[in-house]
Amino acid sequence: MRLAAFNGSSRKQGNTRILLETVCEEVRKADIDCKIISLADAPLRGCLGCFACRGKARCVAIDDGFNECFTDMLEADGILLGSPVYSADVSALMKAFLERAGVVCATNPGLLRHKAGAAVAAVRRAGGLTAVDGMNHFLLNKEVALAGSTYWNMVYGKDPGDVRRDDEGMRNMRNLGENLAWLMWRLAS
Repeated sequence: MRLAAFNGSSRKQGNTRILLETVCEEVRKADIDCKIISLADAPLRGCLGCFACRGKARCVAIDDGFNECFTDMLEADGILLGSPVYSADVSALMKAFLERAGVVCATNPGLLRHKAGAAVAAVRRAGGLTAVDGMNHFLLNKEVALAGSTYWNMVYGKDPGDVRRDDEGMRNMRNLGENLAWLMWRLAS
């Protein structure tokens, strides 16, 4: 089994990456492979709304890194979305990815059905719930079963590495990883 974790941060080794790695460490303990995909490596444009993806299960209108990232999502048993909060919401990279993936999935129903998923956010001060909620809405709308934890899936920190000082937030990430692994195994049985 495999978890595809998507880093929506322009800082490839920043706080969002730390959160994803923390969740993945726990998932790996359950013998599940994890792949972290940096959306910054595949600069993405927003959806054109042309719906040419209908019946194709991929974007056929824009030639950028989207299809490679989306293939990772399709082939995985679990999906982990991670975004920093720069302006009270998900990053532009994550928004473009979810917008495009959302249209491809809407025109090709069932592509993500019965996968396990979760979303996390690295937050300086505010907007964390909005970001997590937006990513969760994408997952729920695509029939993905969500794993939860003991608190909201956000950790506080501004500069790279600061999230490590949020003890409660990091405990929550480890617990989320345990729960996500549990859910993935239950869905696979």
